[in-house]
Amino acid sequence: MWTKKNRGRYDRSRLRYPSDLTDEEWALVEPLIAPAKRGGNKRTVDVREVVNGLMYVLSTGCQWRAIPKDLPPRSTVHDYFDLANREPSPSAAIIDSQSVKSAEKGGRGLTRMATMRERRSRARNATS
Repeated sequence: MWTKKNRGRYDRSRLRYPSDLTDEEWALVEPLIAPAKRGGNKRTVDVREVVNGLMYVLSTGCQWRAIPKDLPPRSTVHDYFDLANREPSPSAAIIDSQSVKSAEKGGRGLTRMATMRERRSRARNATS
């Protein structure tokens, strides 16, 4: 129910974008973010701003190149997005009849040879 207390809790008018994390939300998310890797250069990006960029893309559905200029560069935001854990094995596969035939002939090397077009020398194809 929308009471004055609940309205205050969900008020996002003081944020830059409605998708930005509040301090309470950031307190929940921050422990889940991996620390910077040892060695190499120091992390120069504000990770909270990167998360705000991710939330902006996810909440608005905008294209990566349409991320506002006051958020980190799209390449940085996308790189952090790309670090998200994924299932290591594929969830779907497509097998066509050609793949099955070449696999039956035996082995990986033959699969490649079976799927390649036959090559002919230029001398054989030349007309006199």
